[in-house]
Parts: sequence; C-alpha cells; structure tokens
Amino acid sequence: MNRTIISIVIAISLSACSSLGVEPWEKDQLARADMALDSEKLDLALDDHIYFSKEGSSGGRSLAGGGCGCN
Repeated sequence: MNRTIISIVIAISLSACSSLGVEPWEKDQLARADMALDSEKLDLALDDHIYFSKEGSSGGRSLAGGGCGCN
C-alpha cells in the first residue's frame, strides 16, 4: 500500500515540471522590442551613471563589487 502511494507521489512530482517553457504561440510576445532587456536607453544610461558613481563599486552591472567605500 505504501509503495503504491509513494510511487504515485513520485510520478506526480516528476511530471509537474514537464509543462515548463515557452509555447510557440507565446514567443511573439517575447520578441517585441519593448520586452528586450535594453529597450529603455535612458534607464540604461541612468543605471550606468549610478553604478559608475557609487563608491567602492567595481565593474558596474557586469561584475560583482560593492561596499561602502569608507577605507
């Protein structure tokens, strides 16, 4: 009895992730220009200025860094 229940639970848990992903008819929404990560040029410029101006930061958005800068 327990083995049957455990087998059913395992089968259900393994099939739960089988429907993840983007369907072909949903890809048109992701291909829109406003869905791009760099679609807002002004926001990118402001973010770059903030990361550049922070004390103790290194690398901006692309590399890890940070700190208070109070050496």
